Amino acid sequence: MKRETWLVTGGCGFIGTNFVRRTLKRREDVDVVNLDLLTYAGNLENLADLLDDSRHRLVRADVSDARAVEAVFAPGVDRVIHFAAESHVDRSIHDSTPFIRTNVQGTQVLLDAARRHGVRKYVQVSTDEAYGSLGPEGRFTEESPLQPNSPYAASKTAADLLVRAAFQTFGLPATVTRCSNNFGPYQFPEKIFPLFITNAMADKPLPVYGDGMNVRDWIYVDDHVDALTAVLLSGRDGEVYNIGGGNERTNLEITRRILQALGKPETLITYVQDRPGHDRRYAIDDGKLRAEMGFEPSVSFEEGIERTVAWYRDNRRWWERIKTGAYQDYYEKQYGKGL
Repeated sequence: MKRETWLVTGGCGFIGTNFVRRTLKRREDVDVVNLDLLTYAGNLENLADLLDDSRHRLVRADVSDARAVEAVFAPGVDRVIHFAAESHVDRSIHDSTPFIRTNVQGTQVLLDAARRHGVRKYVQVSTDEAYGSLGPEGRFTEESPLQPNSPYAASKTAADLLVRAAFQTFGLPATVTRCSNNFGPYQFPEKIFPLFITNAMADKPLPVYGDGMNVRDWIYVDDHVDALTAVLLSGRDGEVYNIGGGNERTNLEITRRILQALGKPETLITYVQDRPGHDRRYAIDDGKLRAEMGFEPSVSFEEGIERTVAWYRDNRRWWERIKTGAYQDYYEKQYGKGL
């Protein structure tokens, strides 16, 4: 059994954490190099029980730092899956500069290194927000025009096009995935699911943008990870694959489901001013992925909510340390100061 080294960028973030944990649990033939700068959204505590695993090596570095990235590739990397990104829309509206540096420049640095070192596969983890906003009907396909409406979405779209250029110009074996909204364990509590769950547990208001009728398609994070693994192993080079959960829900319905699961009153719902450029509806057509790889989500929306609420209820210390900022000291306690 030939061993492979997989480079996972942003492996201490939400989806990256779940990918690293699931990969190490399921694949004894894979070593993981985890490249993460550990910014506010990268939490080393997510992988505390894996820090002594010989198959998991953490490198704290900036993906846009070409010298640091080259040092990671030098010992040998077989496959790359690129999660590392600034991803919060509200933060991109306030200041888009970090989004350009990490999401655009960082992607180009990775592509250059992947090409120099002849990786077998590069997967760019992108977002359905690259397609913009849908009306009440239809779904995004891989052929839908790219029409990003926020600085975050624009930066991810730019990165996707750099990946396309690397394939078209240099033949880099690269693939792009665009997924709908994720939920599940280890999600940073600025996103709707963990924010509303933790607020409700503390009897604090749940701030719903506008009229709460914005629609998103939701997928449980384990299902997204399984789809990504399939693409990493057998996705066709130069292709885009949409990944969806088939669960269109309004933000208001999400809010009410969370309150119901926790036995909390709807009086906690507070409507706040809508954010600029707030896309009305996303919906994914993932027929291409299903047809080529036989992928179907295995966790229903209802089961996913139950699992997610239970996880945040059982891991209160985890999210409380994030809300107080204490989690950011964990790296220094483990490894000392500096990068």
